[in-house]
Amino acid sequence: MAIDIGGTKTRGVLLRGGRIVADLTVGSANVQNVSVEAAQRAFAELFAGLGPTAVDRVVVGAGGVDTEQDKFALAALIQPHVPGADITVVHDSELLLAAAGATAGVAVIAGTGTAAWGRDIDGREARYGGWGYLLGDEGSGYWLSREAVRHSLRRFNSGQEADSLALALCESVGVPDVAGLIAAFHHPDKGRRYWAERSRVVVDAARNGNYGAKDILSRAADELTTLALGVLDNLGIAGPVVLGGGLGQHVPEISVPFRESLAARGHHDVRVLDQEPVFGAVALLTAG
Repeated sequence: MAIDIGGTKTRGVLLRGGRIVADLTVGSANVQNVSVEAAQRAFAELFAGLGPTAVDRVVVGAGGVDTEQDKFALAALIQPHVPGADITVVHDSELLLAAAGATAGVAVIAGTGTAAWGRDIDGREARYGGWGYLLGDEGSGYWLSREAVRHSLRRFNSGQEADSLALALCESVGVPDVAGLIAAFHHPDKGRRYWAERSRVVVDAARNGNYGAKDILSRAADELTTLALGVLDNLGIAGPVVLGGGLGQHVPEISVPFRESLAARGHHDVRVLDQEPVFGAVALLTAG
């Protein structure tokens, strides 16, 4: 079984004899975004829906698995559903490189969170970012929404009228005015996942010509470039660089300047992932 655990969803693929026989998507089982209880419910739904029997091996990619203890804890949540199976847990950025068919290079994930991971041809690995939304995640969906709130509040404090981005954000959040965004942003029921989902408001506003939203997307591309360069420089390699995640794959206002910025620095093999990261877990599974 191959599993990709994202910030908003979990996708599992069941294979028999190297052939996909079941494919199911459920809610997030990432304990950085949901409670352990919610993760357990997501796994229960996933495994019940896939109907696995006698699973021998599981490869799982997830954000936030930065230590061996993190990997062990995640494997422990999965193990009861696949007794006796060999479970391999990797950081979700590793799935991107595998999904792109590369064994060496740098993967940059831009979704609910952000992180970069890479490996050279000798097997040396390096990470940059992926510290979580309180310490980093610049260029992520959560970050885009937070910057949009800050943009709206700065205009409000300066006595300027709410622009189209602020108005769209207020409508999406369900508050009557910009001042209401402060309480909404700190509301305990509106967590990281909720605000990451509001990133679509920023993208839509940029596409409708809002200057502030365009600036936020431009800065997001810069932040992702910094992540990629951090790993490229650490490993001393030229690429390839694979960009994935919801924002990375589906928002050209981010991916195009990201590619252009890296090309300007001599890194020309930059790819936008053209399939879902779960197939990176499939590739790792079938490779060994």
